Amino acid sequence: MLLEETDRRLIDGWQRDFPITPAPFAEIAAALGIAESDVLARLARLSRSGALSRIGAVVRPNTVGASTLAAISAPGDRIESAAAAIVEEPGVNHAYEREHAYNLWFVVTAPDAAGVAAAIARIEHRVGARALVLPMLRDFHIDLGFRLFDAAPEPRHRRRHEAVVVDDDDRRLLCAIENGIDLVARPFQSVAVRIGWREADVCARLTALISSGVVTRFGLVVRHRHFGYSANAMVVWDIPDNRLEETALDFAQRDCVTLCYERPRVEGVWRYNLFTMIHGRERAAALAQIEDMSLTAPAARDLAVLFSRRCFRQCGARLSAA
Repeated sequence: MLLEETDRRLIDGWQRDFPITPAPFAEIAAALGIAESDVLARLARLSRSGALSRIGAVVRPNTVGASTLAAISAPGDRIESAAAAIVEEPGVNHAYEREHAYNLWFVVTAPDAAGVAAAIARIEHRVGARALVLPMLRDFHIDLGFRLFDAAPEPRHRRRHEAVVVDDDDRRLLCAIENGIDLVARPFQSVAVRIGWREADVCARLTALISSGVVTRFGLVVRHRHFGYSANAMVVWDIPDNRLEETALDFAQRDCVTLCYERPRVEGVWRYNLFTMIHGRERAAALAQIEDMSLTAPAARDLAVLFSRRCFRQCGARLSAA
């Protein structure tokens, strides 16, 4: 899509650290040197095009409800029907076709582990196939809010998060903004009206959720393919358990890695225990980055590269169902 320099600055500047203040778009406008109405118009255009998913919270997995990554192997002539059966489940917020025997990958969110299991069972019944279920064990780096246009590297500081108790008020707020905030001058006031709070309370509670790490970032959530990032690969690694952490910490510091986390092996079915995500514009460049990672990861016994083919669903976690 055609973007002006101001659009690029807007996208790169506020995928994180969005102002949690009564008039956030006015603050952004002042920083860009344009009118607030111009900021809102640009964001509305990005939203209509599908490039902007929402402006909102990215919630750390398993802090509000439970979730898991899962995959199904579907015959080539049944991919579309199997994908439709997967996204029929309300708790599915991501669903992709990838290059692998397990070709349909999806994320399910539910109130608890039992709810996730029930959702998986319903999906298996509709599709007529068993799912490979791979819950997250440890995250080393999860951040899709990277700069799309400014190539300057961003510092990465891994934050250690303590266990946080999310109460009913937190859930109510996060559910109210799961589809993003409104593109209006006082968006947090709109949230406050919907849930019967004061605007100041919405801002204070959201700021606390960000500080605690329950919300890993708040800002523009974009769909990367709309900006030319079509060579996106999930790279899975078989790492000896006693070398996994050091390898993961190394991968997590690389600019090309947008996600890095540990998931379980499944005996006789799935040997890989470390997952990384590479978002790139060109397939050859992504493969070169993966090759460089493999050369500096001597502990790796095997790897597989699963490039994304099609996106069937990409939205925020359905916390209102959690």
